[in-house]
Amino acid sequence: MHGFVGDLGLLRDRRFALLMSARTISVLGTAFAPVALAFGVLALPGADASTLSVVLTAQSLPLVVFLLVGGVIADRFPRHLVMTAGESINALAYFALAAMLLTGWTPLPALATAAAVSGIATAALYPALTGIIPEVVPPERLQSGNALLGLGANTSRVAGAVMSGVVVVLFGGGWALAVSGLMFAVAAVLVAGLRPARAGGDGAEEARAAGGHSVLADLRDGWREFSSRQWIWVVVAQFSVLVMAMQAGHGVLGPLWAKESLGGAPAWSAFLAGEAVGTLAGVVLSLRLRPRRPILLGVLLCLPTALPYALLGAGAPLGLTVAGAFLMGVCFDVFGVLWATTMQREVPPESLSRVASYDALGSLMFGPIGLMLAGPVAHLIGTQAALLCCSAIVVATTAAALLSPGVRTLRAPEPDPAVPAAR
Repeated sequence: MHGFVGDLGLLRDRRFALLMSARTISVLGTAFAPVALAFGVLALPGADASTLSVVLTAQSLPLVVFLLVGGVIADRFPRHLVMTAGESINALAYFALAAMLLTGWTPLPALATAAAVSGIATAALYPALTGIIPEVVPPERLQSGNALLGLGANTSRVAGAVMSGVVVVLFGGGWALAVSGLMFAVAAVLVAGLRPARAGGDGAEEARAAGGHSVLADLRDGWREFSSRQWIWVVVAQFSVLVMAMQAGHGVLGPLWAKESLGGAPAWSAFLAGEAVGTLAGVVLSLRLRPRRPILLGVLLCLPTALPYALLGAGAPLGLTVAGAFLMGVCFDVFGVLWATTMQREVPPESLSRVASYDALGSLMFGPIGLMLAGPVAHLIGTQAALLCCSAIVVATTAAALLSPGVRTLRAPEPDPAVPAAR
């Protein structure tokens, strides 16, 4: 109990409280998007799974393309300003999507363009967020800081998954997307107040150090840091295929099966809410967990995440699939905390955003393929069979990653006896 209270003591720090508030509200906006966008697009005249695939691909492809540039920008400039710009652009993109759905002017190229702008904004946000956490949180409290940020984000996912289904049913996808835009705008205001703790902090030193380098030179330096660590590139390779399956399952196949057989938006919202509640349980676990081999444990926890797709593909009752989604949430939350903390400990701060961008690029690069193929594959072999394929891919990629010595043997540092335990 004392340790947990000590973890919560981070909230007394103004900069951490601002960062957590901004992140929590931003994720609340993001949590509205899957249900709002999926069922808003599927409700359009003549729209089908392939239409949704086009819009979601347009959002994810620019995210992949611009991630490396986002990492360079986040290592060169004050990260709180990079995050402010990203949140602001995301707000404009979602307001545009909302306006199109509310007015009925919904040409597919316009929807895809607004979605693409959102993807570009996210490409800057993720590397900046990963890099700014060690600037705000003391080294010995990194895992607690990551877990508390996850607590706020996961609480938002639970609330967003529940409320978005209600808003979509009562008011339509357009209003739900407008709520998303408002949340991103509020997050932009909050993170803009995240001033450096000291002169030259919050990325300014890195900006001066990188000032004489070209973008290509910065990317080469980041690649050396990334590729020299086997545990990083093996897990990223694992996730490049795993995320492809998850994008197909979560983005297209799951909502499509919910519409066909489970009752539509409320059922899919319940599935996402179950996953989000699982992430809250994962936060509690990750606050107390201190594994000696964090990456090995994280990869092992990927195996149970195949279960919800298997249940959906087998036509299991909604309650059982929600339970599978809960387990997925627990596993992925613990993995995420262990992964982020290990990266922040092992990678030099001046290169962290670039390494994070290579991480995200590698993990997400096949995601658009999953979205593009999901609709046609569902037409070809059926939605259930396609979901079972997603489950099999998750298991196979995880088993392959476990063959790596770097994954199995990387150890967390021993606690420093000179640092007093949190109370």
